[in-house]
Amino acid sequence: MRGVVFDGSRVRVVDDLAVREPGPGEVLVAVAAAGLCHSDLSVVDGTIPFPVPVVLGHEGAGIVEAVGAGVTHVVPGDHVALSTLAPCGTCAECDRGRPTMCRQAIGRPGRPFTRGADPVYQFAANSAFAERTVVKAVQAVRIPEDIPLTSAALIGCAVLTGVGAVLNRARVDRGDSVVVIGAGGVGLNVIQGARLAGALDIVAVDACAAKEAVARRFGATEFLTSADGVRDLLPTGADHVFECVGRAELIRRAVDLLDRHGQAVLLGVPPAAAEASFLVSSLYLDKSILGCRYGSARPQRDIALYAELYRRGRLLLDELVTAVYAVEDFEKARAEAESGRVARAVLTF
Repeated sequence: MRGVVFDGSRVRVVDDLAVREPGPGEVLVAVAAAGLCHSDLSVVDGTIPFPVPVVLGHEGAGIVEAVGAGVTHVVPGDHVALSTLAPCGTCAECDRGRPTMCRQAIGRPGRPFTRGADPVYQFAANSAFAERTVVKAVQAVRIPEDIPLTSAALIGCAVLTGVGAVLNRARVDRGDSVVVIGAGGVGLNVIQGARLAGALDIVAVDACAAKEAVARRFGATEFLTSADGVRDLLPTGADHVFECVGRAELIRRAVDLLDRHGQAVLLGVPPAAAEASFLVSSLYLDKSILGCRYGSARPQRDIALYAELYRRGRLLLDELVTAVYAVEDFEKARAEAESGRVARAVLTF
């Protein structure tokens, strides 16, 4: 079968990939569509260290082909959106409703794929850039069949991360002020999460002026091409600033833009060894810097919720899909994603 494989030096679309059958508590999914997220590109450029060879992709949707023993919540033929979170379900963090903190779901890459006799790693417990993938049952969330799979694919990362960061981690409240640095796939979902939460001022900041229209469509009340103008709009600062780019200097800027009791939420992914600095004294007025993994999501609950919000016209998905490519055209999709001009390029099989 086809798949997008990174071998440590280059990315190739191969046609000799195989995946094992699902074991107990697992699901085999025929992937229909997968979003190309910057995290995939970060594996290729070394920003995210990951063992190789690896099948890329972590933001997908498809149709269940087979289920392993004990799986009852989905059956062959069901449409599903895939999450990257494979929690154990039995540890203290899972029991508290914090599956993103499950230690069994971090840093334990499996190798369900092979090329010939050689095993191949699975990225983010998902590898949606393959015609078929095996995931834990908890990662496959059934969705209504009337949601286009090219749109549903984006729920599993961009939407869960961006909307979840607003609703689950920052807990933005009605009337709050929000600044979003970076209006890519995640940033746009932070914007619409802030809209859903009832934020009063939603300021989008992106160097690409062409993104203003889509940022406003998702809910931005103001758009700036530089954070320098934020204080003109919010003289005392913002209640929440979300950094969605992953640059140390923008993390510092996010902290500096906070009002009293404000929160800077870090969503962008800088290099693993990157360090950021800030004035310690600037935090004394009850300001906070919050990390956020995967939107502090509970995917079985959140994916179903976001799918229903989409069906009721309250959450945007189709507008995120700015380009669709056959998997064979991966390099074209990659160029689009690296250009920064698109919210999400989507690969299809």
